[in-house]
Amino acid sequence: QYGMNLHYVSREAYRLKSSKEFVEALHQKFGEFYLLPEGGTNDLAVKGCEEILQKDDFSFNYICCPVGTGGTISGVINSSKAHQKVLGFPALKGDFLDNEIKKYTQKTNWELITNYHFGGYAKINEDLISFINWFKTTYNIPLDPIYTGKMMYGLFKMKELGYFTSEDKVLVIHTGGLQGIEGMNNKLKTKNLPLIL
Repeated sequence: QYGMNLHYVSREAYRLKSSKEFVEALHQKFGEFYLLPEGGTNDLAVKGCEEILQKDDFSFNYICCPVGTGGTISGVINSSKAHQKVLGFPALKGDFLDNEIKKYTQKTNWELITNYHFGGYAKINEDLISFINWFKTTYNIPLDPIYTGKMMYGLFKMKELGYFTSEDKVLVIHTGGLQGIEGMNNKLKTKNLPLIL
């Protein structure tokens, strides 16, 4: 209807997605196009995410954000103020995100909290499912199991451990992802695990 065409590639070809040869082959096949990187992080994405924080948000001393490929948090860091600390909660295992984020920001008022990825991207367990369902029932706010659920789980654990004081003002950015709940529930059914509300 809107003129979009999906072009499927093999896993082998996908592994070459950043190579000059692969991009040139796409240009030869399709002509001019705009290539979105995996996860969507690039200079334009970061610039757009710099608009997330508004004037009213500068009264918070902590800003918390789920992290996939680093674009959202990089933009948030860039627009944060010196008195604010930005906490990122990666959905992925690995230390590569530090360097990715440093490509897009010179600021140092941020930290990645790497204890709550639950084994990596799209990995969850009954403890996380139970928390997500409790959170929705308690606050009437749905959380996705890939990003926001892990972040909120981590924040509640950090609060229990005394990371935050009663004086702290914490802003939590909900990045969406709710459309993935149905697919995750289909996966959970095959494993006879509880479903996400």
